Parts: sequence; structure tokens; C-alpha cells
Amino acid sequence: MNITSDMIYGYTDGMILCCLSEQDSYGYAINNFILEKSGFKYELKEATLYTTFRRLEKQGHVTSYWGNESSGPRRRYYSITQEGRAYLKQRIREWKEIRQLMDAFFIDKKEEETET
Repeated sequence: MNITSDMIYGYTDGMILCCLSEQDSYGYAINNFILEKSGFKYELKEATLYTTFRRLEKQGHVTSYWGNESSGPRRRYYSITQEGRAYLKQRIREWKEIRQLMDAFFIDKKEEETET
């Protein structure tokens, strides 16, 4: 099953910030990380990725800088800020609450379906 953008709507910020909480990175590498982490079931569209970067930067959650590549194209790197780390913690707390809510619906339903 491939995951659609509609299923993940609202969590793109958190996914990108999770990637950046490990180390600074650039768009292509972050997109590949998300693809691999999702078991190759979800890939961000390039337009969505860079729109999200701009929004996160405007909100003060990330900063960007140009890398100093000696070979290959020059890349814009993104770095999470302290505000971004606080926002990520908030998003993680929200996700845990949403997951509990959805589990209350779907886990019970799954158990009912396996019994019939």
C-alpha cells in the first residue's frame, strides 16, 4: 500500500524536523530519508518539500545556509532551531494523543473483524 499525501497531511513539518533533529541536511537527502523510513511507501513531492522548508524558515523553526561543496552542485542545507525543537516536541505530543484516539476506533474495530 502506498501512502497518499492526504493520509499524512499536517505531519510533513514534523517529519522534516525529525530528520533535521539528527543533523543538518538538504532537500534531496531529507526526501530520501523519508522515503526509506516509510519503507518506500511515501515520498514527498518536491514542491511540497520546498514549500514546507520556506514555511518552517519563516516561522523560525529552521534556518538555511549554502553548503561548500568542492564537487557537484552547491546545496542549500537546513538546520533546526531551538524554536524548531520545541515545536517538534509539541508535534510529537499531539501525535501521541491523535494515535491514542485513532487506536480507540480502529484497534477495537480490527478485533471485531477478526472474530467474525
